[in-house]
Amino acid sequence: MSTSSHPATRRQVLARTGALGAGIAFTGALSELFAGTAAAQPLGHTGYGPLVPDPDGLLDLPKGFHYRVLSREGDELRSGEGKVPSNHDGMSAFPGRGSGRHGHTHLVRNHENRADARVPVPTIEGLTYDPGGKGGCTALELDSRNHVLSERVAIAGTAVNCAGGPTPWHTWLTCEETEDRAGTDGYTKDHGFIFEVDPVDPHRTGAVPLTAMGRFQHEAIAVDPRRGVVYETEDAFERPFGLFYRFLPEKPLGGRGSLRAGGRLQAMRVPGVPDLSSIQETGATFDRIEWVDVPDPLADGTPIRFQDFGRGGITHAQKLEGCYWGGSCVYFVSSFAHSDEGSAADHYGQIWRYDPERRRLTLVIVFGPDTDVQLPGESPDNICLAPSGGLMVCEDGNGAQHVFGVTRRGEVYAMARGAQNLGTEEEPEWGEFAGVTFSPDGDTMYVNCYTPGTTFAVTGPWRR
Repeated sequence: MSTSSHPATRRQVLARTGALGAGIAFTGALSELFAGTAAAQPLGHTGYGPLVPDPDGLLDLPKGFHYRVLSREGDELRSGEGKVPSNHDGMSAFPGRGSGRHGHTHLVRNHENRADARVPVPTIEGLTYDPGGKGGCTALELDSRNHVLSERVAIAGTAVNCAGGPTPWHTWLTCEETEDRAGTDGYTKDHGFIFEVDPVDPHRTGAVPLTAMGRFQHEAIAVDPRRGVVYETEDAFERPFGLFYRFLPEKPLGGRGSLRAGGRLQAMRVPGVPDLSSIQETGATFDRIEWVDVPDPLADGTPIRFQDFGRGGITHAQKLEGCYWGGSCVYFVSSFAHSDEGSAADHYGQIWRYDPERRRLTLVIVFGPDTDVQLPGESPDNICLAPSGGLMVCEDGNGAQHVFGVTRRGEVYAMARGAQNLGTEEEPEWGEFAGVTFSPDGDTMYVNCYTPGTTFAVTGPWRR
């Protein structure tokens, strides 16, 4: 979730040519997901066509697509444990009973609740880390037609559960986007950790912080399915900005509970680049990326991004948010950067690709700035792979809020637009999108509206 207060501006700046200086080269293709250098096009010229206003005022979709509301904040949980918590954020879908189009789906959904949460996550014995924490996760089981079969608390007593990511062994890693310690806002324990959540039986994972993975303002994670390395983003929008991390587990790909065995936390250093926002050209590529051990992963005395990484320093970036594994690379998002807040340059969103085999970092997409409100986009947040092989990107900025698709050719199109007006007719306001994910069979896109907390299942003629 971003806290930007800057005016909305919407235009994608795609591939350009030229040189930025020594050590930077340009690739001929943006990536295996973004082949070519196509320019941004007006909505309706790509993707699934223009968005159709929803007569029920909830979610605008292209013609032929339909949604089902799975749950809304304040409703009763099917388990009887209390009410559906507020602030729906990161989410992932996992296979359940059955297979193919007849299979069930498990959803795990974050609730980014702080001390003043409208509807806190109910505390449940065996699933509560800190009784003073209001955040956590809920888990839903859906049948093959997206009917809700069950809905219950999956972890409680955590704080500001923003995003996270799935593991190859079908659990969810939920991330606390805070560094608050015990004694702050009623907390009885330190916060800023990652927790593992089993979507089928949350009691099998409980509420145990994965302390070796670091204590900082976590946002999202992605797991390398071949090496078991876990990549982590830090959502810091005040200087010094956050870092991009990797965690080297003692038991890589060891299955549920294996991350408790510990490992080594490192931060990414791009030689000669102290701030990723200074890079503005899509296709800019950096080789020989370095990884530096974090001096104090628990941040007992100093937050990690303030710590001394020795000669060469470390590379920062403002608002590192979404993180996703695709093909042989990890993708991560910098939601925005503003020079008046201390960044080296301005942008309204970047998507970066890191190739661990080549130790190569590439800037594949830059958003804004411009003034054409008919073109995307501003402040990308959560991302996931689409059945077509491109990406789905949740927008988290000002003005109208969208889920955008990005094709394999780098074209951007609107997939969904929020229609729940939180403001007035004269000054409308819409809640951001978060947690976009697809069912295991690829037939359904699930996505959250952050506020009012609403989870949607979207079906239609998805292209493969």
